[in-house]
Amino acid sequence: MKLSILCEKFSLKYEGADKDIIGLQTLENAHKEHIVYLENEKLLENLKNTKAGAAIVYEKFKAFIPKGCSIVISDNPHLAMAYLSGFFAPQIVNFAAKEPSIDKSAVIMSGVHIGGGSIIEEGVTIMAGAYIGENVTIGEGTIIHPNAVVYNNSIIGKRCHLMANCVIGSDGFGYAHTKEGRHVKIHHLGNAVLEDDVEIGACTTVDRAVFGSTLIKKGTKIDNLVQIGHNCELGENSIIVSQTGLAGSSILGRNVVMGGQSATAGHLRVGDFAVIAARGGVSKSLGGGKTYSGFPIMLHKEWLKAQAKLAKFFKNEK
Repeated sequence: MKLSILCEKFSLKYEGADKDIIGLQTLENAHKEHIVYLENEKLLENLKNTKAGAAIVYEKFKAFIPKGCSIVISDNPHLAMAYLSGFFAPQIVNFAAKEPSIDKSAVIMSGVHIGGGSIIEEGVTIMAGAYIGENVTIGEGTIIHPNAVVYNNSIIGKRCHLMANCVIGSDGFGYAHTKEGRHVKIHHLGNAVLEDDVEIGACTTVDRAVFGSTLIKKGTKIDNLVQIGHNCELGENSIIVSQTGLAGSSILGRNVVMGGQSATAGHLRVGDFAVIAARGGVSKSLGGGKTYSGFPIMLHKEWLKAQAKLAKFFKNEK
């Protein structure tokens, strides 16, 4: 669609050449057919180097837009992006999609739905009541348990285990907000990717990315009742224990262990071989190779000292 028509539809003004726009994309991955947005000045360097055809920005950031990229001015770029995400969101069901490809050796039990364009490889087992969306790939030897859901465009590697009622590739929890306090849904246009030998526990959810992919790397094991937010990346051979929650864009290194009911805030990193003890609240990026506890998060040995002092204090209070 022409940029001029998009801007007219959403009451935006643009400067520069009119051009065809096929969708939203990140600053780093955009091409001339994409439109991007920026509201955080920490990403100005990314804006300077973007290859996007158009960029939605505050007036004060227009000078950072590279030559050839059309400028779209908004007093709320995040909100403008939310409206556009709904416009570019694909249909939930594409009735024109080609038939799925199912290997003859696959075992498909009763009540399973497999969407158009999906690929089910050799030795896959899909148990009763599972839902496989469109353009999904299920790698060889993977087992999908009853009532699991794998949404459109998800990629599941080889020898994965998806336990009952888990959900892979659902929309993440993201909204922009109007001045009146109304919440506008951000449609997530990316996907979820599980590499080989990943296990997803019962009733666990892995959200699709806003753009790009939510990525669970090979060998990672995730317990029941875990929430993995959009655009998270979990390194190889990590262990995530029950009732843990990872906020969007959290990045874990390899062999990270997160104990039960622990959590991360969004947009932070946890280094390789770090351990987060049960109920630890990760509120900042952490180095690898150490054990952390508590909230605010601290080294486990410091947390033990703090608990000893608290115990002594309350004992004296009696």
